[in-house]
Amino acid sequence: MNILITGASGLVGSALAEFLFAAGHSFFSLQRDQNKASGRFWNFERLTADQTEPFDAVVHLAGENIATGRWTTGKKKRILNSRIDGTTELARYLAGLTNKPKVFFSASAIGYYGNRGTEIVTETSASGSNFVAEVCRAWEQAADPAREAGIRVVHGRIGMVLSGKGGSLQTMLPSFKMGIAGIVGSGEQYVSWTGIDDLVRMILFVLEGDDIGGPVNLVAPQAVTNRAFTKTLGAILGRPTVMKMPAFVARTVFGQMADELILSSTRVKPQVLEEAGYQFQQPELEQALRSCLA
Repeated sequence: MNILITGASGLVGSALAEFLFAAGHSFFSLQRDQNKASGRFWNFERLTADQTEPFDAVVHLAGENIATGRWTTGKKKRILNSRIDGTTELARYLAGLTNKPKVFFSASAIGYYGNRGTEIVTETSASGSNFVAEVCRAWEQAADPAREAGIRVVHGRIGMVLSGKGGSLQTMLPSFKMGIAGIVGSGEQYVSWTGIDDLVRMILFVLEGDDIGGPVNLVAPQAVTNRAFTKTLGAILGRPTVMKMPAFVARTVFGQMADELILSSTRVKPQVLEEAGYQFQQPELEQALRSCLA
């Protein structure tokens, strides 16, 4: 396939580009428009000049990093606008093409479901009511122009991505290696995760699956509690995990992000993928973590 990617320099995008190239697919990276006066989000002129063949698929991964820095009013605005504006402009561009792509994969997140405790949620579950859920709903709705133009749209609701090259795991490792890591809050909140190797394969799987559309949970089959995640990573590293971060400390350090990302419990099932026959490469947490740390 000939695939257009946004966010190709990010953690997921770079891994996906490497995987697609190895699998024999071609891809083109769509860049932000650096001309502030243009009022555009994307540099479509460069795309038109450099790309002569129509795209079979588009993978949209770009957006303001939600897990860095405190959520000030300005940060929250950037998080929301980068997703709505970028997705809307891209979806309208695709809708207007004479040779439209067959599928538009637009990234979303499991934050769509909000804090659900021990409840198991699937793609048909209702959305939450917090800020992250609001962002995810608007993010997915922004792809409507492509959907209305007859393009198959997939909303990939991504969980915590485990990678040896960056992301959440690399942020955690220093404290674990120093033996000062431990459970956060009660430790009973669920973490829905995916290894980077499975994530890129899942994306290609849905691109090739002509009958897959709408929301798709991109997570491993078994979510784990924060306590189980902490103990598993500590055991692999051979380091103690007896320290604890009470919820009030997490809120003091991280602000609103603590309640919506760190202390929030989202137990997600990848029902669409399982029913479509996707075979997970790393279905167990220990297996995925060892692969990342190898």
